[in-house]
Amino acid sequence: MKAHINEKLKETEAKYGIRILFACETGSRAWGFPSPDSDYDIRMVYCHEPDWYLTLSEKKDSIELMDGDLDLTGWDLRKSLRLMCKSNAAFLERVQSPIVYLQEEGMQELLHSDAAMYYAPVAVMHHYLGLAKNSFSEVEDRAEIKLKKLFYAWRSVLACKWIRQMHTAPPMQFHLLLENEFLDNDIRAKADELVALKSRMSEGYIHPQEKDLCAFIREELDLASEVAPTLKGRSTEVADPDELFRKILFNKL
Repeated sequence: MKAHINEKLKETEAKYGIRILFACETGSRAWGFPSPDSDYDIRMVYCHEPDWYLTLSEKKDSIELMDGDLDLTGWDLRKSLRLMCKSNAAFLERVQSPIVYLQEEGMQELLHSDAAMYYAPVAVMHHYLGLAKNSFSEVEDRAEIKLKKLFYAWRSVLACKWIRQMHTAPPMQFHLLLENEFLDNDIRAKADELVALKSRMSEGYIHPQEKDLCAFIREELDLASEVAPTLKGRSTEVADPDELFRKILFNKL
């Protein structure tokens, strides 16, 4: 599959006249709890030739493609760096991905280190809190639930808990979120059980209600909602994003 994905990325470069700087997996395959029929959620950062940017008109700065079970989305470099400066949680996740399909030398490390400088707890907390609330509304107080939705809510509140207690940007991978030193061992044990189950079941699998786990998610949602308004923005001095943009664009790293 990786060879097929890389072929698709090369086709995309040729079709759109772009230079792919970094392409990785996101979603359940990168988070660490895929189902056998999970899609491949491929995300890329790309740039055009310098002349493409020398215009007063606004141009489309993203690419969206579907090809069977490949879901490919890309953000232009300028868009990506603007989102990085806003501590966009989706971008922060992508540059942590354990599954990298394509990158210019050192690009993931460079983007990750710069994104870390822009980390703003308040922005990232609100991102995960919103995801958790939306997913949990589909599983709370129901006798039968989609296991996929339970995992989405669970992972999101673990990220909120990490922000609240560990005081750093939350890791992308589910098993790393479980390494939070303040996490109860029962939750870790339940994670091992349900990750193994999800690896055998389809995306549409319906699971019996997990009352104890849902109680944990509800408690963490309430705590995150209480803490979120008190959090601050980034606390460090940052590098000039325009300089980074120019260096990457002109291949002068």
